[in-house]
Amino acid sequence: MPSVTHDDAPPLADLMPWSVAPPRLGRGWPAGPDAASLKARWDALLKAEGPDREALFEPTRSRTLRSAVGQLPGRTGGTERLARASGPCPEPVRVLSAPFDEQWLIPDHRLIDAARPELWRVADESQVFVVETPAEGRGPHLLATSLLPLLRPGRVRPLYRRPDGTEPNLAPGLPEHLRTRLGVPVEPLDVLAWILTAVRPDLTVPLPADPELWSRGVESGHRTLWLMRRDGDRPKLPGGRRPYVRAPLPSRPLTLDYDRDEEALLLDDGRISPVPPEAWDFEAGGVRVLEQWFTARIEEPEPGTLAAIRPPTWPQTWTSELLELITVLALLADLQPLEDELPSQITVTDLRKAGVLPVPESARKPASVFDHHEEGPEGQFTLL
Repeated sequence: MPSVTHDDAPPLADLMPWSVAPPRLGRGWPAGPDAASLKARWDALLKAEGPDREALFEPTRSRTLRSAVGQLPGRTGGTERLARASGPCPEPVRVLSAPFDEQWLIPDHRLIDAARPELWRVADESQVFVVETPAEGRGPHLLATSLLPLLRPGRVRPLYRRPDGTEPNLAPGLPEHLRTRLGVPVEPLDVLAWILTAVRPDLTVPLPADPELWSRGVESGHRTLWLMRRDGDRPKLPGGRRPYVRAPLPSRPLTLDYDRDEEALLLDDGRISPVPPEAWDFEAGGVRVLEQWFTARIEEPEPGTLAAIRPPTWPQTWTSELLELITVLALLADLQPLEDELPSQITVTDLRKAGVLPVPESARKPASVFDHHEEGPEGQFTLL
């Protein structure tokens, strides 16, 4: 059990006040680890007619073939009712499906029970989504991703309230106050980097008044950001160590195991090494990440469903993604955390005196970011 602290550290919910519940698909088949399979599922849905199309769709109270919904912001999917829809599949987009598991999603509002359009409006190359993970178990308390996150049940906190990295989702005046107290430049990404490295299990965030401690935490947090977002240069293990396939993977592996003595990941008779123990043991939300990633790709779906349309054999791209994931987890595990009992030298009381807290209620709501018409149901434009 984590120790209880009483040092008046501000909660994450005040430092990043705007949060959104994660999207809820309502059916599993519009998402998956293989984009080509998603397009094939769409084609199978549209080829079916009447009751067959209805059954394949898997209707819920929120979505049926006759639901009238508008376009997802920034997407080009159709808006006619799916009962009579035709045409090609909207181009699948990359999403974060589970901790460190990047998959694909058909970005069509008609397929998603609760898409959270406010998240889609601010999703772009500048955005960083912060995702809360379950408090129980080992692993990071927060994840950061450039992709739209589908993880449940934790809240999603975008770093920016508007597209193009404008209007940070931070308590108004917080970066300026930290600049004054620390005497160093403080940008929104720096604040996020500190949050990632210092956040506690109860999602309070101690803030330092020591510029040296701040710089050390921010440096570690930026490396965490780089590894979690997986953008830019590919990460590499130190000392020239690099996991690679030592024995060919079978066409459809069914079991995953780990040889700790040999530092080898075993996929049936296939073999990948070196795999540091830290990568194998890495957990998020109390679940071993590599096992969860593998299970998502070999689970047997119910026959006759759209989810049953999947690659007939293990794609090479999955092997490449697995090798990179091993590297990322090993490097994240190697990061030195700050002190467990890091005190908060800038407290809630200090932030209240400075006028940073309490945050105005408007900061907890999405910004108005409409910069173009969004198509509503049946091709009607949304009234602004």
